[in-house]
Amino acid sequence: MAIAAAAAAAVEWYDFFIYGTAAALVFPHLFFPASMPPLIAQLASFSTFAVGFIARPAGGVLFGHFGDIHGRKRALMVAIVLMGVSTTMIGLLPGYDMIGIWAPLLLIALRFAQGLAVGGQWGGAALLAIENAPAHRRGYYGSFVQVGVPIGVVLANAVFLVISAISSDKAFLAWGWRIAFIISVALIFIGVAINRSVEQDAVAAADRPRSSPVAQAVRLHWREILLAGGAFAANNTCFYVAITYAVGYATNTVGLSRDVPLFAVMFTSILMAPVLLACGALSDRYGRRGIFLLGAALSGLWAFAVFPLIETGSAIAVVLAIGVELFLLSLMYGPQAALFAELFPKSIRYSGASLGYQVGAIVGGGFAPIIATALFAEYHSTLPISIYLAIMCLVSFVSVLIMGSRANARGEA
Repeated sequence: MAIAAAAAAAVEWYDFFIYGTAAALVFPHLFFPASMPPLIAQLASFSTFAVGFIARPAGGVLFGHFGDIHGRKRALMVAIVLMGVSTTMIGLLPGYDMIGIWAPLLLIALRFAQGLAVGGQWGGAALLAIENAPAHRRGYYGSFVQVGVPIGVVLANAVFLVISAISSDKAFLAWGWRIAFIISVALIFIGVAINRSVEQDAVAAADRPRSSPVAQAVRLHWREILLAGGAFAANNTCFYVAITYAVGYATNTVGLSRDVPLFAVMFTSILMAPVLLACGALSDRYGRRGIFLLGAALSGLWAFAVFPLIETGSAIAVVLAIGVELFLLSLMYGPQAALFAELFPKSIRYSGASLGYQVGAIVGGGFAPIIATALFAEYHSTLPISIYLAIMCLVSFVSVLIMGSRANARGEA
């Protein structure tokens, strides 16, 4: 069950992440007027990237309701199919020079659909793994779903590296990038296959709520939802700055070949996968909260080293900057699925955990590349970006500190 959930998460995140890479390298040139200044085009491109995060809470509400009432498996399958369709259509979308203003408008609509899908995917995949795990191994089994994120990053960057290697810069911008999106049509068939292969659902029909699970979660557990969102803020902010803004910064400002940061993200994401599993297992033995707090504190400190290392122009330094960042974030992300699931009762867990996760996605990752770009444009320095990252780490640290014994308090699977 854990492996099936991890596979579902990996292919879903692949689709979500290729958009981030394309938003940094391709979309500013293709979906906006050629007369637009490069900085404004980059901001506009990252704004469409943020739309996916704005849609994620709506996806959490929609699929949380569906998943708590009709089952985790069905909700997960629908989310996967929606992601496959919307991503494939992005790959077929004409540019601004062909359809004018409709190009960015349709791009935004399809990105919104991606956000709905990924907003519903995480809760379904995480709960399928956790609710079918032994009580003393929830952290470890939940971390399999978290591994889907670095695997998705690796797949996304690997595809872009291969396409970049076999095509010229002109061909890459004209058609090469589209391959990464169009092959996502396979995700539709993967979703159907997962629905057929997973025989049992995580929650019996008798345990499902009769009234709106979303309304119950908001009314009875709004504190837990907000604390979960605050806990996720640092991880999401630092992660998306590392894999999107840092790629654009290293390429457009420092002057490195785009292959250098793309390789750094891909290589360090491979190393991140076993670390996530180890952190999930450690949380079963030593508790979720202590490991999470350690990750938040160390990530806040490392934020001040990331950009100075990238600015050296050394490929090794870029790998070190991003690699250490992802390692420290694993201390938070590895135990996170179990931590969030244990905050809510089973009958409304899909809704509660998804809402908390997606609130953090908006506060953290959704606007992080835009904020980082705006801070650099205003101050011509990366120090304000590092301060911004450190503040978000403090928010997560305090949120988990306040969360206290609420996580781990529920004995139900």
